[in-house]
Amino acid sequence: MNNLINNIKNEMRKVIVGQEELIDSLIIGLIANGHILVEGVPGLAKTTAINALAQALGIDFKRIQFTPDLLPSDITGTEIYNPKTGEFSIKKGPAFTNLLLVDEINRAPAKVQAALLEVMQERQITISDTTFKSPSPFLVMATENPVEQEGAYRLPEAQLDRFMMKVLVGYNTFDEEMEIVNRVAIKGFDAIQVVASADDIINMKESLKEIHVDTAVKNYMTKLIFATRNPKDYDLEEIAEYIEFGASPRASIDLYKASVATALIRGKDYVTPLDISYVLKGVLRHRLILNFKARANGITTDYIIEKILQKIKTP
Repeated sequence: MNNLINNIKNEMRKVIVGQEELIDSLIIGLIANGHILVEGVPGLAKTTAINALAQALGIDFKRIQFTPDLLPSDITGTEIYNPKTGEFSIKKGPAFTNLLLVDEINRAPAKVQAALLEVMQERQITISDTTFKSPSPFLVMATENPVEQEGAYRLPEAQLDRFMMKVLVGYNTFDEEMEIVNRVAIKGFDAIQVVASADDIINMKESLKEIHVDTAVKNYMTKLIFATRNPKDYDLEEIAEYIEFGASPRASIDLYKASVATALIRGKDYVTPLDISYVLKGVLRHRLILNFKARANGITTDYIIEKILQKIKTP
């Protein structure tokens, strides 16, 4: 299993330099039935990453560019009338795929986001009175551009909560940037080979059930979540004044699933606090709602999560 994961990563690294957290998060989301929200400026290989994953697995990949004039049927599909036969036929939209990239998700209005929400949460697509199951495996990777906010719609908390993890993608290091330039200008990018399949991913999903999670480790996860809701109960008065709302119960579920998937891709059959700390910021940073005082003082969700990690004792 570990060799399979490494083969997938190595194929993705043919076209991606650095960005290890993004690569890991995509694989974690795929095998743990989660979706990934990615924030970063344009040009940081977000599209390349999910496309490379699809190629390495030999599965379908589609991309939707969200715009203010997009309609729900542009995602799900629609019924088309044939005047010759007098019958309606269904034209399936781009959501009928294994890996779906939603570019700039915050640029589409509420109706479009609601249509995407059904696909993400229910893993089904409804066109007229017909409902189709999403293919397996299935993952949505949505991107947000933090720079341009004109014409953008703020994502509702209920929709943000449907994403297992939010990944912040930053610029490459100097050496990584040099490697990118050398590959583009001199060597070019190697072709990605198919090294796994949809069945392999489905088998990995089954393998998650064999990963052991000790009761003390489960308690540790739950304390991390509860500390976001009642920080004073965990001697975290210094951050209590900044939190408007803590993480939802869905955060507990996703933290568990992401931690187990992390242990799997690291070749272990048990979860450690290190696995939990690796995914904690990704699971929580889009779920914590901070108040005006936090924004005024430059307090970020990552800062809050770091303080919680430092305070809650590991088992």
